[in-house]
Amino acid sequence: MNFAVVGQYWGLIAQGIGITVALGLLGFLGAMVLGTLMAVFRISPIPPLRILGAIYVEVFRNIPLLSLLILIVFGLPDAGVSLSLFWSAVAAIVLASGAFVCETVRSGINAVGFGQIEASRAIGMSFGQVLRHVVLPQALATMVQPLTNVFIGTVLGSSLAAAVGVAELTNVTQQINLLTAEAVVTFLLAGLVYLAVCLLIGAGGGWLDRRLRLVTGTAS
Repeated sequence: MNFAVVGQYWGLIAQGIGITVALGLLGFLGAMVLGTLMAVFRISPIPPLRILGAIYVEVFRNIPLLSLLILIVFGLPDAGVSLSLFWSAVAAIVLASGAFVCETVRSGINAVGFGQIEASRAIGMSFGQVLRHVVLPQALATMVQPLTNVFIGTVLGSSLAAAVGVAELTNVTQQINLLTAEAVVTFLLAGLVYLAVCLLIGAGGGWLDRRLRLVTGTAS
C-alpha cells in the first residue's frame, strides 16, 4: 500500500470532498423544504392535497436513488430540460430524501396531542396558525434524531452520483484508483472521510436534540 498517493492527489480529493458536502447539504435542505410541504399536504383538510402528498411519498420512497439519478440525467434532456450533472444529482437527492423527510415530519406532527389541536381550533386559530404556533414547535423536538438519520443517508446516498459522472468523493476515488491501482488506500480514505462527516452530523443532531428537549421541556 502506497499512502503517498493521498498527498499526490490531495487537491483532487479535496475537490471531491467539497462536492460531496455540497451535494449532501443542498440535497438535505431541498428535501427539508419539499418534505415539509408534502407533510403539510398529507395532513391537510383538503383531500386533493392529501392525495398528492401520499402519491409523492409512495412513488419517490420506492424508487432506488440510482434509478432516479439515471432517469433525471438522461431523461430530462429528452424532455427539453437541461441541467448540469451536479444539479441533476441534487434534484434526484431532493426528490428521494424528501419522501423520507415527509414521513418523519408527519410522524412528528401526529405525535402532538390531538386535544391541543382541538383547543387551538376552538379559540379561532386557522389550520396554518395551529401548525406554526402549536404543532411544529412541539413536533420539532421529536423529529431531530430521525431527520439527522435522513441527513446522514443523504450524504451517503450522494456517492451514487459517481455513477452518472459527478466528480464527488467516490468518483474521484475511482479515478485515482484507476491511475494508481491503490484501491485499498484510496477507498479506505474515502470511507474514513464519509465516516468523519457522518459522525459530525450525528454529533450535531444529538446536540440539537438535547437543546430542543430542554427548551420544550421534553427532556427525558
